Amino acid sequence: MAGRKRAASKGHATTATASRPSRSTRASARRPDVPDIYRQMLDEADVHPDAISPERPLKRRRPGQRNEQSLKRPDPPRVTPKPEDEDDDIDALFEDVPLPAATMQTVYRDSDEEEDEDDNIEFEDVNFSFPPPDVDTAQDDNKDLELDLSARAANRQKIVDRRKPISRAEKDHRIEIHKMHLLCLLTHVARRNRWCNDADVQDALRPLLTQKTIKYLTPGTHLSQFGRTQSLKDGLQQAATMYKLKYQITERGLRRALWAENEEYLKDYKLPDDAESPMEKSDFREAAKTLCGSRDVGAQLYCALLRSIGVETRLVCSLQPLAFASGGPPLGKPPKAKGKQSIQARYAQMQKNNIPDPPPPAGTVCPIRRRLGHPNATDYNVPTIPTASSTREAPPVRRKICESPFPIYWVEVLDEAHQKWQPADPLVTDSFWKPQKMEPPASDRENCMTYVVAFEADGTAKDVTRRYAKAYNAKTRKMRVESAEAAGEKWWRKVLRAFSRGFTTDLDRIENNELAATEAREPMPRNIADFKDHPVYALERHLRRNEVLVPGASASGTVGAGSNGPLEKIYRRRDVRVARSREKWYRMGREVLPNEIPAKFLPKRARPKTDAFGDDEEDEPSETVGTPIYTLDQTVPFKHPPVVNGRIPKNRFGNLDIYVPSMVPDGGAYVPDELGARAAFILGVDYAPALTGFHFRGRQGTAVLHGVVVAAENEEAVRAVIDGLKDQAAEFEKEKRSREVLKAWRLFLMNLRVRQRIWADVDSEEDGDNQDAAELDIGKAIEDDHDSEDVAEQSDESGEAGGFMIDDDYAGGFMAD
Repeated sequence: MAGRKRAASKGHATTATASRPSRSTRASARRPDVPDIYRQMLDEADVHPDAISPERPLKRRRPGQRNEQSLKRPDPPRVTPKPEDEDDDIDALFEDVPLPAATMQTVYRDSDEEEDEDDNIEFEDVNFSFPPPDVDTAQDDNKDLELDLSARAANRQKIVDRRKPISRAEKDHRIEIHKMHLLCLLTHVARRNRWCNDADVQDALRPLLTQKTIKYLTPGTHLSQFGRTQSLKDGLQQAATMYKLKYQITERGLRRALWAENEEYLKDYKLPDDAESPMEKSDFREAAKTLCGSRDVGAQLYCALLRSIGVETRLVCSLQPLAFASGGPPLGKPPKAKGKQSIQARYAQMQKNNIPDPPPPAGTVCPIRRRLGHPNATDYNVPTIPTASSTREAPPVRRKICESPFPIYWVEVLDEAHQKWQPADPLVTDSFWKPQKMEPPASDRENCMTYVVAFEADGTAKDVTRRYAKAYNAKTRKMRVESAEAAGEKWWRKVLRAFSRGFTTDLDRIENNELAATEAREPMPRNIADFKDHPVYALERHLRRNEVLVPGASASGTVGAGSNGPLEKIYRRRDVRVARSREKWYRMGREVLPNEIPAKFLPKRARPKTDAFGDDEEDEPSETVGTPIYTLDQTVPFKHPPVVNGRIPKNRFGNLDIYVPSMVPDGGAYVPDELGARAAFILGVDYAPALTGFHFRGRQGTAVLHGVVVAAENEEAVRAVIDGLKDQAAEFEKEKRSREVLKAWRLFLMNLRVRQRIWADVDSEEDGDNQDAAELDIGKAIEDDHDSEDVAEQSDESGEAGGFMIDDDYAGGFMAD
């Protein structure tokens, strides 16, 4: 069966070979016979179709395209058949020749986006009017390959290098600057909020809204709760669409303030050219008419527009103060002046670049036209059409303003149906009722949401940061003044009290409950760094040296440092207690209960001490493992022994420790006055100086004594004596001042008497000529009297004055009555 098939195929091959021309015949048949007349025409036109043009530009390979030359299969060796041996040729044609194995190239796709790379390729438009590039000159000769690894190593070192943390003194200085910057920004926003209530501004903006839009923005009470809210949404949508089309952003608004790494960067610092210029109220009114400016001014004008038709609107600002921490982005180096060009200079440079190039020489022919179909295409020159110069000035080039994609200013509109404030931003995010779109990411250099303050029409300000910050407790709170110092929260409340209305309304209570609920719904942090100083959660690794967990504290969850890190338990902040030593509890007016087990032992810090010869030596090892500390639950209030029969208990130093008011013994009274000890001594009652604290300089403290402790029945008498001593001191001070005044008058009258005696016998004409000289003499006499003031006082006591005997009939140069 197999033999028959082989014979049949061989016979079929013979028939096909007989009816098919040979290989050489087929090769010659594929070549077209070109008549001689056409070859002569091609020779006259200097066109050689078979020759390869050396000036033909190389084709540009598309990105991602494989090199076809490297993947091309090797050509098999050609066998030239002999005419006398046709049978061998036939066998060679149908011989089973094994094909070479194809080279397989494997490529791994990094992501699914590589599938659409070819579809997104943009091809360049080739300009046929330019001469082709010279390929021969573009090819460089073989040169030695040099590898310089120093630059890469330097870049690697720059990446690894980190900024040094700031010192405590520098941080305190930054906190003060942070507070001052906050006050300035609040004053600025309050002023712009008052400008939004200006009648001229509102009159200029009110015609922008149609009656239909105004009807939507002010829904009637006859509608349902849902209908009123939906009507307000529709009106805001129409107003935002209109306002975005008519308002034009021409300047850059407020942005985040950054610290400079070096003071030299601030010497020649200049604001950007597109920064918002300082505005007065007249400029704000002009912006309302022209509808152009920064996007911050646009949000303020939008607030004035809504207030002009009676919509309850707040002006909201995300304050951008200087940070007090060292983790923020730096300001960077200032740009070089020589690299800057104005718009006019850049436009002139573009005009120079657009000058047409000179035409190529007559002998050169563009190879692009050489590849055209007509043989005489190379002799055809494309005519050039001269363009007439336009006398019209070029339109100004609009500057591109690069800002954060998140707003600094926006507005809040009151939804009266639900008694809630809702945000609206028509220029930047083009959204309303979506507070989650206002917070920028942490990587944004131009915007950082730390303080969000909303100003109402009456000037009332409210902190609404919790409404917009997604991680207020985990991230935002760490950048605020509340976490910078212990009294930071109190300071911020005091600042906002200056912008409060003085009483709390029902709408304020509703908003406070809403913000508190938003803060309570904040989820648990997902990384370990956010748990540090978190007001709700805590990790054991972040506990301070004097903080401990209560016995039996239950974990609220677990978290791990990465995928392979160990899991750590998460505790509630309310289960963390502050522990102190016995001495610290005593200075706080409490004492540790007997037989209490310490909650923790603090390891002692090794400190060298100085011996009698001035050499440093280490502390001797103590028997205890550390300082025991106790929690508040292990202490009770401290009480001194009571006062019995007017006798005050004292310590071995003769005073009494009164660190807090609760340490005053029963039957005694504390008189906080410096004159208390003197008054008690005058009365002859028992007293004890009160030790209220210590003043430390380094590790050495000095006791501070202020006031006395006396028996309760002697308190009124001691205070009365203190008042008498104060009155006596005031009378003595008044008498001393009177003596000083009388002494000055005596000196003045004495000088007048001397002047009168000198000019008594001088004519009036000479008096005018010598008046200046006399004034100089009197001035010198006054100075001499001041210098001899102390001597005069001594002379008064001894009965002499200035070296002259004092007569009882004269007093100060006048006759005594």
